[in-house]
Amino acid sequence: MFKEIQLDAPSLGEIEKKYLCQAIDSGFISSVGPFIPEFERKMADYLGVKGAAALQSGTAAIYMALYELGLGPGDEVIVPALTFAATVNPVLYAGATPVIVDVDIKTWNIDPARVKEAVTGRTKAIVPAHLYGNPCHMGEIMDIAREHGLHVIEDATESLGATVDGKHTGSFGNFGCFSFNGNKLITTGGGGMVVGNDIERIEHIRYLANQSKDKDRPGFHSEMGFNFRMTNIEAALGLAQFEQIDMFLDKKKRFKGIYQEKLGGLSCVSFQGQYDNAVESGWLTCIEIEKNIDIPDLMHTLKNKGVPTRRIFVPVNEMPYLKKYAGHCVHAAEIYGRGLCLPGSVLNEVKDMEETALMIRKVLGG
Repeated sequence: MFKEIQLDAPSLGEIEKKYLCQAIDSGFISSVGPFIPEFERKMADYLGVKGAAALQSGTAAIYMALYELGLGPGDEVIVPALTFAATVNPVLYAGATPVIVDVDIKTWNIDPARVKEAVTGRTKAIVPAHLYGNPCHMGEIMDIAREHGLHVIEDATESLGATVDGKHTGSFGNFGCFSFNGNKLITTGGGGMVVGNDIERIEHIRYLANQSKDKDRPGFHSEMGFNFRMTNIEAALGLAQFEQIDMFLDKKKRFKGIYQEKLGGLSCVSFQGQYDNAVESGWLTCIEIEKNIDIPDLMHTLKNKGVPTRRIFVPVNEMPYLKKYAGHCVHAAEIYGRGLCLPGSVLNEVKDMEETALMIRKVLGG
């Protein structure tokens, strides 16, 4: 019907080749090199925070944030039911206890009312995840954190470029955590970053992530460290991608506008909602389909028409090893049962998305 449509593949080209060749020619391809601090500075400036530490993954970023704040056995950390498992796993790595709460039925993000109900004397932190690039209600979450003296670690791994009241996601809490996996807005191949305004803590995370190597005493490690540092060659790729971030964001938002225009009139389709004064990144456009439509059958039909799709994340409270940490999360189950992620790779062009949206509409009987 039309050229191959990509769900979430990265856009890589001449800019990336240029930066990667520079990294290789410099001889700095591991965890030392000029592109790493440059990437950290550019990300911090873009997000409006004081510092950033480049790491190996978004998962490592969340774990290092928890570790730096001293969270461990006996501590509870409130997390959303509808998110990728990597939001919750670092809590277990740290030895703390995840407390899984339900999400808001409109935005699919962690419900502040459920967060408030879940706070106990053992609660130490909240990890809101800006699902599919759609910002959480950070005003209410920060109010709850201040009221109870809690830390906030934002899982902004999917929301680079999103804002609330003009302020970037990842810049509200103690730390913001980003992912540069191959399917994210910008990629370093793998990679992640933790950002924040406490420079001493950010510098300490950077030190820990590089095996706590003492720069003045070779071979000496003052405390237990980790092998989580981003490489110079990965940072080179990140910088190349960062040069194009505005174009990537613009494309993502245009794609969602096309879906809303072409599918918005269908009674069987609804879109993930937003809070007032929130601007999403458009990482993936997600919809809910009415209950009488079988989602796996719909996905199979669309695939045969050349339209790749993806299910919404399975709620983490359904994972066998996490069930004991959750109550009844009815909204998360409902959204999963009816949710679908639509193609949004920036490799696609506007005309491709228009044809894709029309094909989805046709399959749905619109």
